[in-house]
Amino acid sequence: MNRRDFLLSAPAAPLLVACPKVFAAAPTSIRLIDSGGTTAESIAAAYIPPFTEKYGVRVIREAPSSLGKLRAMVESGRINAALFELGSSTLAQARELNLLEKLDWAAINPDPMFPEARDDYGMGYQYFSTVMAWRDGNPAPKTWADFFDVQRFPGKRCMSAYPHYTLPFALLADGVDPASLFPLDVNRAMRKLESIKSHVSVWWKTGTQPLQLLKDNEVQYAVTWSAGIEREPGIRSTFNQGMYDIAWLVVPRGQHPATKELAMKFLHEVTVAKNQMVAAKVLPLSGNSPKLEGLLGEKAFQSFPTAKANLQTQFKQNAQWWQKNGPEVNKAWSNFLLNA
Repeated sequence: MNRRDFLLSAPAAPLLVACPKVFAAAPTSIRLIDSGGTTAESIAAAYIPPFTEKYGVRVIREAPSSLGKLRAMVESGRINAALFELGSSTLAQARELNLLEKLDWAAINPDPMFPEARDDYGMGYQYFSTVMAWRDGNPAPKTWADFFDVQRFPGKRCMSAYPHYTLPFALLADGVDPASLFPLDVNRAMRKLESIKSHVSVWWKTGTQPLQLLKDNEVQYAVTWSAGIEREPGIRSTFNQGMYDIAWLVVPRGQHPATKELAMKFLHEVTVAKNQMVAAKVLPLSGNSPKLEGLLGEKAFQSFPTAKANLQTQFKQNAQWWQKNGPEVNKAWSNFLLNA
């Protein structure tokens, strides 16, 4: 008897007819909701092909991801995605709101990975850093105190319109030790920003803005994400006092068991170093494998967030602090930007 046989063996009985069991067909596709852009392209190039080749299951991508979209999906009970991309602070919120399935790490059976990328409710799949950058021909800052020093480092600035990527750097510029950043002293950070805001010509909202503004010489210094800087001639940066963070893949709560099983198999592919090498060619960001640096080589890896030399000079974003304090900080930050 095999899986396709529905007749049950039973003792003989008058007029007893065995009823067939009904089995749900295995999914032939799963949906992944990601953040879009080059990040999505790296997922499509690196992790989907090996998964589909092994299991014959297509992965349909959709963008953009958001906590609101995840919450609406789970609370409505209409779970149409097996995997969902979240930032670190939204992962903390999603856990608090009970929107996520607990991951089955035994089923994932991950290759070696950074312990901090392994969570009960999410897999950290991509590291990214926020750093300072500048145009060649301008004095090179080494610290955020330098970046905020408009006398020694004259020129227009570009900074993030999001407090997550701005307030910690203001505190570092004001002399706070990286190990003592959190809990953030928001008032102190904003006072420090008052000293530079007249020199900030753009408060960026999309990650492509800072590099473009530097290339066009609209600004001479910028707070920016690190990915791609090394590909831009005439633009320099440093990971010193940079901030690294992790993007996560999660499984929405209420998932069908067969779909969740496929999601675990997909997540395994995300831990494979050779797959991460493919992703890195599309977008020069680190995956969760400590083997990636050795595979790519020290020289090629020197612009990646998790290169050993880079990690030593950076601090990690505190998602839990933002999850608890974000709404209140955002109100104060909105008022600051109105007067910037």
